[in-house]
Amino acid sequence: MNTITTQSVDPTLLSTMNGGSSTKSAAQAAQDRFMTLLVTQMKNQDPLNPLDNAQVTSQLAQLSTVTGIDKLNETVSAMSGNFQSSQGLQAANMIGHGVVVPGNNVELKDGKSVFGFDLPQSADAVRVQIKDVSGSVVRTLTSNNMSAGMNSMTWDGKNDSGTLLGNGNYEFVVDASSGDKKLTTTSLSFGMVSSVTFGKQGAQLSISNVGDVAMADVRQVF
Repeated sequence: MNTITTQSVDPTLLSTMNGGSSTKSAAQAAQDRFMTLLVTQMKNQDPLNPLDNAQVTSQLAQLSTVTGIDKLNETVSAMSGNFQSSQGLQAANMIGHGVVVPGNNVELKDGKSVFGFDLPQSADAVRVQIKDVSGSVVRTLTSNNMSAGMNSMTWDGKNDSGTLLGNGNYEFVVDASSGDKKLTTTSLSFGMVSSVTFGKQGAQLSISNVGDVAMADVRQVF
């Protein structure tokens, strides 16, 4: 009994053979072309140089791997589409809600404002400087013994002289320390979600006094 073997299938020959429906995936079309070529080779093999079983088995295994990868890609694409749809629905439901996102803007309205920051560990001392649009410090707030994690503070809108400032957007800078160690803080802004846009980067929330922020950056919704 002759053993069945084949020399490596010529990729250029595979690419010239039309097999399967136009709706088939690239991996399915390649598999059809491979099987057609293999059967043709088996029918016309040289009796003095028979096809090699090991090579045929190896090529079939490689083709099976390519097919599996193609199916995996299709599954991942479907899951990605479902995730984006779900994220879009969640983002749309956030319109009109307040959120906490990374940022150093604080909105003052009728003597009321709130902002926050994230501490990597508890802090012995925290200093917050609030600046106007020109970059000048208008108010300095201090606090002691604040815990690790997300913290919030309020500002009554008054400058260091006690004068109530006008409504608008201000900036704040946080300095925190634990003993002699200066801590790296993350400033957090509060704002209302006014609209949502969708793109290649996912859902983007348009937030008052902050701007456009990725939905993944939202720390808290209220």
